[in-house]
Amino acid sequence: MALAEELLGRGVEVVFLGDLGGLPWAAAQLGGRGLALLPAAAPEDLAAQAAVLGLDAVVLDSYDLPPGTGAGLRRAGIRVLAIVDGDRRGLDADVYLDQNLGAETRYPERDRAEGRVLAGAAYTLLRDAVRRLPRGGGGGSGGGGQGEADGGSRDDGDAVRRWSRGEGDGGPEVVRDGGDGGPEVVRDGGDGGPGAGWGGGGGVRGRERGEVPRVLCFFGGTDAARVMPGWLGALAATGVPYLGTAIGGAEVVAPDGAPIEVIPPTDRLPLLMARADLVVTAAGSAIWELLYLGVPAALTWVAGNQLIGYEAVVGRGLAAGLGTDPRAAVPLLRRLIADPAARGPYGRRGRDLVDGRGRERVADALLDLTGHRRPAARA
Repeated sequence: MALAEELLGRGVEVVFLGDLGGLPWAAAQLGGRGLALLPAAAPEDLAAQAAVLGLDAVVLDSYDLPPGTGAGLRRAGIRVLAIVDGDRRGLDADVYLDQNLGAETRYPERDRAEGRVLAGAAYTLLRDAVRRLPRGGGGGSGGGGQGEADGGSRDDGDAVRRWSRGEGDGGPEVVRDGGDGGPEVVRDGGDGGPGAGWGGGGGVRGRERGEVPRVLCFFGGTDAARVMPGWLGALAATGVPYLGTAIGGAEVVAPDGAPIEVIPPTDRLPLLMARADLVVTAAGSAIWELLYLGVPAALTWVAGNQLIGYEAVVGRGLAAGLGTDPRAAVPLLRRLIADPAARGPYGRRGRDLVDGRGRERVADALLDLTGHRRPAARA
């Protein structure tokens, strides 16, 4: 979607080929941008469909396409950009995009120099709804504050206007099996320190004292892996004050007595992320949005292709690593929610890593393939 927004802004016609799985909110995302959605032909017929539609280039973003899909398009004279996660999956393409942190080290330097591989955080694709938000995120000293969940109100500028000092000793935190003694929370060094925050020398951005932190929990648009109940149970088991929001389907129910409101999939997710003090989610594409916004995140993974991103982000101390066992993660979640200094460094470290212009660079590369380079709408 982010790349489509960038191309539309340059006057390029964009059409989606595929299936949204009957999700109304996903269809609304396309409709709201005036984007057409057409059923995709079978992979072996995709080149013929692209030719009939007069397409100059096709972006392949699927784990289910057979290896010959890209080659068929290229034989028909159609340029191909393939979005991958460390594994090209046998797809033949003119350009490969791997947004994973550290991806530039996994591809030959020659491929990167020649523009055949766009790798690393410099090419992350961020939506308009994320790029227009103030950067700074949560993770402050007091917590969450009054908001829509409890009848209060906050304007969107809140994320950059309310500050407090905080201290953090930095370093990645992960949960590991502690053997007979139970799970251990492990901290690995750090580069934080008092007042190491963003903007005017300030420290960790915070809520007013006495307010409780806001915790947002989501796993993609629909929790397709059905992991939400376990993680809501872990949040409830922390026993510390917070205001929680979980995004899930009608089947998701908050544990009895937990301060968690469950809401359906929403296009307001970027705003909810920006207003959160801690986000519990999987290491999917949302992690780049959180890094850009400067919001502390605690990550798990729900699919094999997410493990590369999980290990890179957690290993560099950009997010806390929860592992995949919600019960084992309770001590770390408790600390992150209760202690602003524990979560604050995660929000600070990612802001310089993702500059929000990755989609402009990808669009440049794609349009260069077609010989129709058009300038970015945003300098």
